[in-house]
Amino acid sequence: MTEQETIHVADVSEGIGGDATAEPGSPVELPVVDVLTGRSFITGKSGSGKSNTASVVIENLLDNGFPVIIVDTDGEYYGLKEEYEILHAGADDECDIVVSPEHAEKLANLALEQNVPIILDVSGYLEEDTANELLLEVVKQLFAKEKRLKKPFLLVVEECHEYIPEGGGMDETGKMLIKVGKRGRKHGLGIVGISQRPADVKKDFITQCDWLCWHRLTWDNDTKVVGRILGSKYASAVEDLGDGEAFLMTDWDESIRRIQFHRKETFDAGATPGLDDFERPELKSVSSDLVGELQSISDEKARRESELADLRQELDKKDQRIRQLESELEEARDLSDMADQFAQALLGKAEAPYRGGSGRSVASRKRPDQSELGDHDGEATTGGADEGGSTDAETVGAGGTTTTGTEAPATDAADGEHGTEGPDGRRREDAEPEDDDAPATGVDPVTRSDVAEGALRFDDAIELGTREAVIDELRGRIESLPELSRGMLRHYRREGVSDPVAAHIDAGGDGDAGHAYSRHRPIRKAGLIRHAGRGHYAYAVPDLIREAYADRLDEPAVRETVREVETAFVPPGERSYPPDATPEDLGEDETWTGKPADGACEESTDGAFGGAAEGATDGTGPIGPS
Repeated sequence: MTEQETIHVADVSEGIGGDATAEPGSPVELPVVDVLTGRSFITGKSGSGKSNTASVVIENLLDNGFPVIIVDTDGEYYGLKEEYEILHAGADDECDIVVSPEHAEKLANLALEQNVPIILDVSGYLEEDTANELLLEVVKQLFAKEKRLKKPFLLVVEECHEYIPEGGGMDETGKMLIKVGKRGRKHGLGIVGISQRPADVKKDFITQCDWLCWHRLTWDNDTKVVGRILGSKYASAVEDLGDGEAFLMTDWDESIRRIQFHRKETFDAGATPGLDDFERPELKSVSSDLVGELQSISDEKARRESELADLRQELDKKDQRIRQLESELEEARDLSDMADQFAQALLGKAEAPYRGGSGRSVASRKRPDQSELGDHDGEATTGGADEGGSTDAETVGAGGTTTTGTEAPATDAADGEHGTEGPDGRRREDAEPEDDDAPATGVDPVTRSDVAEGALRFDDAIELGTREAVIDELRGRIESLPELSRGMLRHYRREGVSDPVAAHIDAGGDGDAGHAYSRHRPIRKAGLIRHAGRGHYAYAVPDLIREAYADRLDEPAVRETVREVETAFVPPGERSYPPDATPEDLGEDETWTGKPADGACEESTDGAFGGAAEGATDGTGPIGPS
């Protein structure tokens, strides 16, 4: 860096606004410190010489060892590399190094601490936001470091109206440039703004400038700005200025001079192309060590971006796997729902055969014929097909009321705690309110709390864990049942799964649902049967015994214990035979109380019915042979 205090950039010219005290051709010199630390505005229409003026000033500063940073918006300053070792940084392959906002601090260090002149070429960035962010970070770093270094340094900004517009909104980059214009001088940081449209540049910036160059302007809005700042005679004269000629206004000598700037000495990359062949001169390259420092930042950025790309790819794979698992989970839920619906359908269609019946569900089957059921307690039933081929059967209740085989007698569920009306119209006190286990037209004679209470009593009875305690408890429950209820329990033992009406008829009762559920109540309350879904119940004595011993008994022992309990209600002739036994299976001294050969019991099709299902699967009936 030399001790020269001024730079010779132009000569006095003739014409309106000329300096009367100086002869035309007299040298015009600018003080170096005022140029480096001051605020300047260079303007003029395209082709008037404003970029040439900036290049002449920069060449003189570089000749004297003063570094600068040039913000090049059109890629026209790389010609300086013809004579000077200057770092060309930007986004093009023609640049010495491709830079991004991550390089901002290093660029400021090179310029201020290593005196490296820099062309910051933002013309090659496809994204305007990226160029703005790069410029913003570089200016921030320059401003922050100059507060400490206090070193004279010049920032040149082309097309400054794009960053500090007069009418439009100003982003963070523009605000930072205004901050440099207002406060940079005290830190040693100067700025030169260049624009071809002074009317579009924020006036707060123009009015604070220490020196201004007005090249040729022709638009009314632009000449009006000249008139407001220089005076009316200059507003008209500025239209007649020649190429490279300008009005120079400076604060240090408080004068306005008409001068002719020198031609730049380096390659004019910004000249308008003509018919002559374009020949790019040989340009100087910067030190490989200098570029290497910046390249290390680029390499680190590339490494981080590669790692981020790998992480994003891994994340995408995991997201894809999560979506796949979610899809599989949804499919599994759909399959589970389908399985539940299928199971419910099976439960809804599960057949509950009764002695002499066809094996269809109670809700859809016809009432059995009088000849099959016989007379029960003096209640007459009639059924079968009529002469017209009808398959509807009718049941005549005790009070003479006639109902079809698919109907149940009306009940008063709302008043169930005080009894229900029977077929004869009288209220029965032994009926209970209906719950979700009973058919819509029937009365469920037991509640869940009753079953839970019975289970607790059973647990208390078998605390000793002895076989006799279990047998005595279950036999006691059975022996306490009314005779008709014990007959219904025998029906459940034979059928495995059935419904109260069928059990009631089989035990000698009538087809009245109210009567059936009333007799059914003690059996269920004792826990000897369990609800199997859709108004059907399953024989539960084998399961009670298994549960009493926590499934520690083997099946032969379970069957032996069941046989001991069943002596309380199963006649000797039935105990040793499965439900599908025929009369020929019995001895001469045994009384047949099972089903006829052509009415063999159908096995339960659903394993969800507890002990009944287990017995069906091994071919031994619900409790197995004795």
